Amino acid sequence: MHDIRQIRENPAAFDTGLARRGVAPVSAELVALDEQRRAVATRMQEGQNRRNEASKAIGKAMGQGDTATAEALKAEVAQLKDSLPALEAQEKELAARLQDALAGLPNIPVAEVPDGEDEAQNVEVARWGTPRDFAFAPREHADLGPALGLDFETGAALSGARFTFLKGPMARLHRALAQFMLDTQTTAHGYMECNVPLLVRDDAVYGTGQLPKFSEDLFRTTDGRWLIPTAEVSLTNAVREQILEPAALPLRMTALTPCFRSEAGAAGRDTRGFIRQHQFEKVELVTVCKPEESEAEHERMVAAAEAILQALELPYRKVLLCAGDMGATARKTFDLEVWLPGQQAYREISSISNCGDYQARRMNARFKPEGSKKNEFVHTLNGSGLAVGRTLVAVLENYQQEDGSVLVPPALSGWMGGIARLTPLA
Repeated sequence: MHDIRQIRENPAAFDTGLARRGVAPVSAELVALDEQRRAVATRMQEGQNRRNEASKAIGKAMGQGDTATAEALKAEVAQLKDSLPALEAQEKELAARLQDALAGLPNIPVAEVPDGEDEAQNVEVARWGTPRDFAFAPREHADLGPALGLDFETGAALSGARFTFLKGPMARLHRALAQFMLDTQTTAHGYMECNVPLLVRDDAVYGTGQLPKFSEDLFRTTDGRWLIPTAEVSLTNAVREQILEPAALPLRMTALTPCFRSEAGAAGRDTRGFIRQHQFEKVELVTVCKPEESEAEHERMVAAAEAILQALELPYRKVLLCAGDMGATARKTFDLEVWLPGQQAYREISSISNCGDYQARRMNARFKPEGSKKNEFVHTLNGSGLAVGRTLVAVLENYQQEDGSVLVPPALSGWMGGIARLTPLA
């Protein structure tokens, strides 16, 4: 959500920022709508003030025996009472139109975000690890996994496309990855573990920016609730409509949850395998902080996600997304892309975004700076630490053996109950 006052003060800068997102200039339309709303609000306030003044004057006129003046004032008050509700309704309608217009616009990229329309213009920042030199042709997980318990057929039979049934040690490996990630983020990086609702109301999904524009990407229940696409929704909205104490910031939270996405905009992408599912698990990281802390917190969150990949010894690269490839709520995003030898490509495994005050304005989440009488909006950040299914894919492909088995990364030994290798099920 954007501040209309800032748009009024510098409309050209606002339009320039939107242009980097491929959005046509809208500042003139927004400012005109706001001016119309404010004009109606002024008329309404003036009418209310005059009604109050006239009401007081009626008693004075009657006390002086000036019946004619009193009757004229009564008529004026009656007329104002009749006209004010229409002005109030008009002001509310204009305010709602302005709110909807602002809510549909993406965040403005910060200066260091590169220009570009899509992933082709993203900028690689760093690489970690060296891809393994295989003595055989490595297989993709979709070919390797079924013999080990990655059952696509049963998942599809139960629920349709993009659902998977995990069995035996494969299910154990998936659980071990999730627990390893959660334990690492809480103990090593100081994120507070949370157990959050998976079903949320409209205002929660609106607060983090999925509504109103991206409802087609979500699943909705018959009673009007939404299945969360990520724990970001529940974690970030934990501070909605609150004024936080400065001492409570930064607030760092994490949760391991199922996530549900319709993948409406991903038709034909990754239809094979375990990469793009309607239901998957993810360890989400969320930080709520003061504005001056958000850049450092962004780097800290990226490092927390990188630590998982490094512990698992999975080669990856860090990418700064261009303006056209970022999510709508982000002002700056780093993606971590893990190496998949079966595909001979780096694929996204974590996206870590600094949203600035964009979500906080939608949630009305604020804090009171020390020594200040004025509340300010907090900054919010979110990222995957990591997506469990995609990490499972990376482990299968990077640790595969020529005989079709898969070695368990040493970092997971404490979570695997003695299982050191996945072998084909009988």
